[in-house]
Amino acid sequence: MTHLAPTQAAGAALFARGLTGPVVMLNLLRFRKTADYTETPALAPSQPITGAQAFRRYIDHTLPYLRASGGDLLFYGTGGPWLIGPEGECWDAAMLVRQASVAAFMAHAQDPATMAGHGHRTAALRDSRLLPLAPRDPLADQSADKLEI
Repeated sequence: MTHLAPTQAAGAALFARGLTGPVVMLNLLRFRKTADYTETPALAPSQPITGAQAFRRYIDHTLPYLRASGGDLLFYGTGGPWLIGPEGECWDAAMLVRQASVAAFMAHAQDPATMAGHGHRTAALRDSRLLPLAPRDPLADQSADKLEI
């Protein structure tokens, strides 16, 4: 089973968490060998490209809009197999994206200008994970029960 877009239930669960302030999105990315622009042929390059190259086009398109919305790309790096995790499972890349708030993230994700380049992401990925993270200082919380979600 692949995961390329959030479900309505997952979106509702994100809002139900009641996160306030900045949110960092942990992205795990698994690329297609060759990008598939079947869903967005208008964005397709004249020659086939890799999924990683299509994802780069997605970043190039999206980053100015992300920054204009108060967010930023904090980290992008090459992945691989887990050090601790399921044997045989690996991710091609990982990315950390900061947004000012959940509301800012949702507004950015639904912005028509941002969405105009979303086809590059769809063409690039064969699987992904997106985990919203709320910044927290574990040293400021002295009891273990405060660290629970």
